[in-house]
Amino acid sequence: MNDFQNCCGPAEEYISFIRDFLKERAGVSAVFDLHDVPADGSNRRFWRICHRSSGLSFIAVMNEPVDAQAGRENYSYLMIGDHLWNKGLPVPKIHASNIEKGWFITEDLGNRNLQDVASSTASRVALYGKVVEVLFRLQIKGAEGFNPSWTCQTEKYDFTVMRRYEADYFKDAFLGTYMRLKREWPELESSLGHIAAKACVEENCYFLHRDFQSRNIMVREGEIGILDWQGGRLGPLAYDLASLLIDPYTPLSKEEKILIYEKYLMLLSEVFPEKVEVFNRSFPYLAIQRNLQILGAFSFLSRVRKKIHFERYIPAALVNLCGLLTDLKDERLSLLTELIEGQSSKFL
Repeated sequence: MNDFQNCCGPAEEYISFIRDFLKERAGVSAVFDLHDVPADGSNRRFWRICHRSSGLSFIAVMNEPVDAQAGRENYSYLMIGDHLWNKGLPVPKIHASNIEKGWFITEDLGNRNLQDVASSTASRVALYGKVVEVLFRLQIKGAEGFNPSWTCQTEKYDFTVMRRYEADYFKDAFLGTYMRLKREWPELESSLGHIAAKACVEENCYFLHRDFQSRNIMVREGEIGILDWQGGRLGPLAYDLASLLIDPYTPLSKEEKILIYEKYLMLLSEVFPEKVEVFNRSFPYLAIQRNLQILGAFSFLSRVRKKIHFERYIPAALVNLCGLLTDLKDERLSLLTELIEGQSSKFL
């Protein structure tokens, strides 16, 4: 436990929190090992708690509330996590928490995510079929009784989020900081406003995970589990499916994307056949919105947070955005399309 003690502030207090949980809640002795779990783009830290004699394992989570936003994120993590688990959705159970300190102990869903499994299986479409079944349940069941006051950023995914937290993020972090182009882009305002307006035609009343990609989806013995729900809110159905299909971590072929999309449409048409037409219309614009967010996030994480491993995924995300714009053939996006085509050529 020396590494843990050296890097995490009040180590002894946190270790006592784990010991108390093991003795009082798990009913086992407090002899355990801690193994670091990579945190990816998050400021949170994770460890796997391995109980030596019983073989039980749990995940320890620390997100110190260093500011109001971190504290709010912890509240969202707890409230939304409990809500989804109580709805019978496959998120890890939160066994113990100290919201003031940002400490959590959760169920362990294993150490293989969708990115790992998809890279080593020949039947990816079948695997993704299971994922979209879980996604559809998450969207419908998660919205039942969802309290918007639990959210840590906005109560709903809407036009304001699309412009402020995605389009502007893309302009500032990707075009300005990463590509070192100009900071102001008045000529793009019409295109970006048009994308957001078209993306808003679908109802935003379903549970939206907001980061539904392969590193947040666990696969254990064929079962699917979902992580990182703290950014959840109400939103449209198509956004999370778009996140999955254009995920730069796990590139899918065009044929695979079509088959997975059709699987989702089949689920949608069985429950809400009247929503299929609007879903199809909004999907490409929501996919573009998500792609703008991805490029902004990867640029910010690699340049500002100095997490340079995210930089390797920027070319794939840029190619995705170029393909989405080209396939859509929306004349009102011609200027944006030309810009993205020009930036994509720099990575070829």
